[in-house]
Amino acid sequence: MEAVAKLNNYPTGPRKMRLLADVIRGMEVEKALAILEHHPQHNAVPLAKLLKSAISNWEQKNSGASAADSSLVVKTVFVDGGRVLKRMRPAPQGRGYRVRKRSNHVTLIVDSKN
Repeated sequence: MEAVAKLNNYPTGPRKMRLLADVIRGMEVEKALAILEHHPQHNAVPLAKLLKSAISNWEQKNSGASAADSSLVVKTVFVDGGRVLKRMRPAPQGRGYRVRKRSNHVTLIVDSKN
């Protein structure tokens, strides 16, 4: 039985988050957590928290079963674009350049291996 966890409107670009999502996709949960905890990219912290949330959701769905006993796998991870905050930056000769501050939505699904 699979469990889902979602992270909405995290203020970083979706392309940066997809780099980390590609690393942990299909991995065992313990290995993915170890990689995320020691990864230098700043997006690794919320992704690790999201993975822990998905694990606890799985444990609540399968009452009594612990994630350590069963072999949990990161089944799917996908990153979608979230809202975009549009800001203006001063530019030469009285003009203004548009700055697009992007955010993303991450959906993570864990499932047992068998």
